[in-house]
Amino acid sequence: MKPNIIIRKMEDNDLDKVISIENSCYPFPWTKRIFSDCIKANNICKICEINGNIIGYLIMYVAVAEAHILNVCVKKDMQGKGLGASLMDEAMENAVRLNADTAFLEVRVSNAKAIELYSLYDFVEVGQRPNYYPAENGREDAIVMAKHISPMVFNGI
Repeated sequence: MKPNIIIRKMEDNDLDKVISIENSCYPFPWTKRIFSDCIKANNICKICEINGNIIGYLIMYVAVAEAHILNVCVKKDMQGKGLGASLMDEAMENAVRLNADTAFLEVRVSNAKAIELYSLYDFVEVGQRPNYYPAENGREDAIVMAKHISPMVFNGI
């Protein structure tokens, strides 16, 4: 059962907590400036909270009928509780609301948990980006995934 969560707009004063989560989850994390720039660019920047504690976030944008999911992250100790799915529901609802007909994302080839989550939302591999991500020993490929969005069909999973 999913805990009672609130998903709200990300604000500048959330960034220290967001960066703390980002740094604990990724070996090559986004910087505070990247998140700040996403907010300033009016990207869809959302926070997932439980009891006032930030436990995850979503960054995406929609342009020319395409939704681009840039970052979905949940604190390590809160993973596996359906919170990533809640953030993906939010992403898909925003994509539909903004008239996107396709959603795209990139994911590390080694990130099996994320690939599994995206597959639950009917994202499929449409390509790869060789040497896309920095890695401990050089670079790591990204899988490019896409999903056709049908506003009449989406109701979450």
